Amino acid sequence: REVRAAAGERLDGGTRERVVRDIYPRRKPVVLTGMELGTCTTKWTVDYLSQAEGSKEVKIHVSAVPQMDFLSKNFVYRTLPFDVFVRRAAEVNHQEYFLSEDEKYYLRSVGEDVRKDIADIRKQFPVLAEDVKIPEYFEKEQFFSSVFRISSAGLQLWTHYDVMDNFLIQVTGKKRVILYSPRDAPYLYLSGTKSEVLDVDNPDVEKYPLFVKARRYECFLEAGDVLFIPALWFHNIISEEFGVAVNVFWKHLPAESYDKTDTYGNKDPMAASRAIQILDRALKTLEELPEEYRDFYARRMVLRIQEKAYRNDYG
Repeated sequence: REVRAAAGERLDGGTRERVVRDIYPRRKPVVLTGMELGTCTTKWTVDYLSQAEGSKEVKIHVSAVPQMDFLSKNFVYRTLPFDVFVRRAAEVNHQEYFLSEDEKYYLRSVGEDVRKDIADIRKQFPVLAEDVKIPEYFEKEQFFSSVFRISSAGLQLWTHYDVMDNFLIQVTGKKRVILYSPRDAPYLYLSGTKSEVLDVDNPDVEKYPLFVKARRYECFLEAGDVLFIPALWFHNIISEEFGVAVNVFWKHLPAESYDKTDTYGNKDPMAASRAIQILDRALKTLEELPEEYRDFYARRMVLRIQEKAYRNDYG
């Protein structure tokens, strides 16, 4: 469980130039400390949060268990006034609840029209946005979204990857983050962008025997820390305490590489989507052959992919 120096190490945030020159090119997660984030780190108490944005309604995830699973949908969506939600999320046990007295809450801000509008804290939570100084360690035209998040203590989110670089800004509370390299994708039992392995601390090795091969990195975020998560790095996040965070996503690739209809920032780059579609068609074509031939030519395809596309310079 140690924090390995190769990923998840803690460094002083320093200047934009240093981060862009020295940290981004390594394409590995780093916890950046000492960054100027504005007054949010001191102002965002439960009382202040519940008063600042009033009683406007927000759509939230509610789960009777700590480990939320997006694949099995072991949670429900509910709507609450923001001030009521904040106070409930900060509680351990609830007098009013939807599923159980110790249910967990999670807010992931979205645009007004989730099909068209991108999450932007400046638009969805304008009062709170004034308290945040987002580290603009990327060009303005690269900006994609700023996602406001609130989590109950003990909540664990499913392991997944994002297709854009991002800063996880931990404003209040503590988080534990488990990370896996993109090269370990074969061991994570993927369904789209998400892993089927829900409990990464105590995985079911009979059901997921290859998972033990995935090299695990772990870091702890304190209030005021910023975790740089490069695109394609898998992450599983556990809220050790009630906490508030802001994710900032930006386009690491040229803008035309991304699907313009993607409002969540989780659709694979256009070229990757096309390649997967071509692969699916190729596999469908192999079904015309008897099993032993299908097996042989599928293995040849794997070797071809390894020869043409695999990198050999991972640390």
